[in-house]
Amino acid sequence: MSFPEGFLWGGAVAANQVEGAWDVDGKGMSVEDVVAFKPKVDVKDYKANASVTLAGIREAMADTDLTYYAKRRGIDAYHRWREDLALFAEMGFKCLRLSIAWTRIFPTGEEEEPNEAGVAFYEEVLAEMVRLGIQPLVTLSHYEMPLALALKYNGWADRRLIDCFERFARVCFERFGAYAKLWLNFNEIDSLIRHPFTTAGIIEDLCGERGLRATCYQAAHHQFVAGARVTKALREMIPDAKMGLMLTKLTTYPRTCAPADVVATQQKNLENLFYADVQVFGEYPAMILRRLETEGISIDMEPGDLEVIRENTVDFVSFSYYMSMTESVDPNAERTPGNTVLGVKNPYLPTSDWGWQVDPVGLRVSLIELYDRYRKPLIVVENGLGAHDTVEEDGSIHDPYRIDYFRAHIADIGKAIDAGVEVMGYTSWGPIDLVSANTNQMSKRYGFIYVDEDDLGNGTLERSRKDSFHWYQKCIKSNGEDLD
Repeated sequence: MSFPEGFLWGGAVAANQVEGAWDVDGKGMSVEDVVAFKPKVDVKDYKANASVTLAGIREAMADTDLTYYAKRRGIDAYHRWREDLALFAEMGFKCLRLSIAWTRIFPTGEEEEPNEAGVAFYEEVLAEMVRLGIQPLVTLSHYEMPLALALKYNGWADRRLIDCFERFARVCFERFGAYAKLWLNFNEIDSLIRHPFTTAGIIEDLCGERGLRATCYQAAHHQFVAGARVTKALREMIPDAKMGLMLTKLTTYPRTCAPADVVATQQKNLENLFYADVQVFGEYPAMILRRLETEGISIDMEPGDLEVIRENTVDFVSFSYYMSMTESVDPNAERTPGNTVLGVKNPYLPTSDWGWQVDPVGLRVSLIELYDRYRKPLIVVENGLGAHDTVEEDGSIHDPYRIDYFRAHIADIGKAIDAGVEVMGYTSWGPIDLVSANTNQMSKRYGFIYVDEDDLGNGTLERSRKDSFHWYQKCIKSNGEDLD
């Protein structure tokens, strides 16, 4: 297998999961600042972990104890980012995917002028990345929108957020465009239907007669329009930059070859791909529109919406891939958790400590499917293994399970490239231990770098290299040729 010259090896993080400093230098509260670690909830029950209520949000806003609000602490990257970037550079990173916390730039989302302290922070971080030879891949919205917009407008359910988001994006392009040429609009935009609060600031209590599901599709339309408008702005302001979309790739196989299972699987995959279809093809898929009509869901559109979506499609497609699943119409089929989703368990695959099924071949299948469908360059921007790690008495961390995971997945990326797929890069999820997106845990560790912090915030925050650190360093140095 041959990875192309200039392949973007690296890692990916999100501001809300690493920065901490939730109320420092003028930062406003984000939706993630009111989502708590729930030690009494099964970590495999993603719906219970992701559920929020208006009363719960109000209670969280008043709570000054950070013990269970892990994302308010993160791993203190806001103060330790230089150390972390140096470790990434030591591994040989060519690229780092990071996000800009909207609430550091516009604390409530409605200010006319940006918070200069927040702008200065990211200018410094991005400049250091470039100095180290690490290309920034910047996500504009990664589950960290202003809480004020959620409470005032029910998030992206309201069209006014399009203007708020465009104002934020334009500041990012103006102030950070000298450093960043690769951008993503919305992280895992399809997740809006699965956890609407963190993805779009939607609070079910505020959805009224329209209901949660219909509200989510309306919010998705507003994000499609906003994504197209900021893509247009990017091309005007930074002509040599590129905008991509970001999808949760929920690759699903039929549980059996029974036609009913095949049909159920097909529908699930079409729903997953819908959010990318709009941004690549510039139009709503006819079958999705028909399904929404059948369900009695109408989307309010203004004149010019479909035109701006059609004229400002993305340059590349990025996606997360952690696991595959199967689907069946059998109501008794055993289901297992994955990346904010439940699927029917595949008996041919092993599972992680959190119940996610490990399927490297599924990554190859995903790459081939996406490239065949979209004919756009691809980047795998999230892929990794959440696992329990043990620190030995001498301070070493042996994680052969993580090395095995990455070795197998990277090998299948190589096979997809050999098959003719254009893959631009690979940024592993969580190259440094961070707060889990769904369960708000530190004990679900993804990193090549260990962070001494537990689920309740105890620890020194000291960074340590795991065995996988040295393995990935070798992989990058050999441009994917040495996976031993």
